[in-house]
Amino acid sequence: MIEARHLRILRAVAATGSFSAAARELGCTQPAVSQQMKALESSAGTPLLVRTGREMRLTQAGEVLVRHASGILAGLTAAEEEVAAIAGLRAGRVRLVSFPSGSSTLVPTALAALRAAHPGTRVSLVEAEPPHSVEMLRAGDCDIALAFRYGSNATEWDDLVVRPLLVDRLVGLVPEGHALAEAGTVDIKDLADEPWIAGCPRCRRQLVEVCEESGFTPRIDFATDDYPAVIGLVGAGLGVAVLPELAIESVRPKGARTVTVEPAVEREIVALTLPDLAQVPAVAATLDQLTRAAARG
Repeated sequence: MIEARHLRILRAVAATGSFSAAARELGCTQPAVSQQMKALESSAGTPLLVRTGREMRLTQAGEVLVRHASGILAGLTAAEEEVAAIAGLRAGRVRLVSFPSGSSTLVPTALAALRAAHPGTRVSLVEAEPPHSVEMLRAGDCDIALAFRYGSNATEWDDLVVRPLLVDRLVGLVPEGHALAEAGTVDIKDLADEPWIAGCPRCRRQLVEVCEESGFTPRIDFATDDYPAVIGLVGAGLGVAVLPELAIESVRPKGARTVTVEPAVEREIVALTLPDLAQVPAVAATLDQLTRAAARG
């Protein structure tokens, strides 16, 4: 196998005309140069140098290798410099996927801090809800997935690196003129006869499960993945809802009031990545900033 060090020595011999001169240029010994040239000729399967008097001359095969050596070594040097830049966070790319309420709360703070600390690191963002976002991570379509889950599934993310960020409690949302708007804490059973406005599919399933555990099935009049739309519908007096605190944090609930709902329903917010990706400096730095953003919240 032809190695980069062999090409460097061959190029030095071609430029200086002798093993001893090449050794001086490269800062090594003449026997070391001779040994490396023998190894290169063995790999090539043909002579590369011939001695003419006191000088070494390239054979036709040697000329071919030298002609290609500059491009190969230049490409290798560029690659080494680029890798060093990525390792030192002077460059790098992170593809982040997040659910909407995470995009509007945790992500901006984390990415602003990342850019300030490592301006050479670029982050792209797309939105997707779990489990689709987790499927994107496993398929190689992103490097980090900001995700959530209700309850605890011990095996759901066994193949992934899980960075816990925070626990997000669901709160009730009722119109300002609602009889329970000033209640502070509301048993979800007290909302059994209300029209409901539901959020994303996973949140919708969780709502139905919680209501059914409390003895009723919610009448869902409207369903939308857009949290501002949920809040707007509640504010217009068209129903009640339960939303994660993160979702309400990023939207001013005009015409609506928040209430604490019992029994408490919580979702776990996490950042996920693949084990190998967790070792990439830019990915690790992004995970750290997401953790700090969640702690500040």
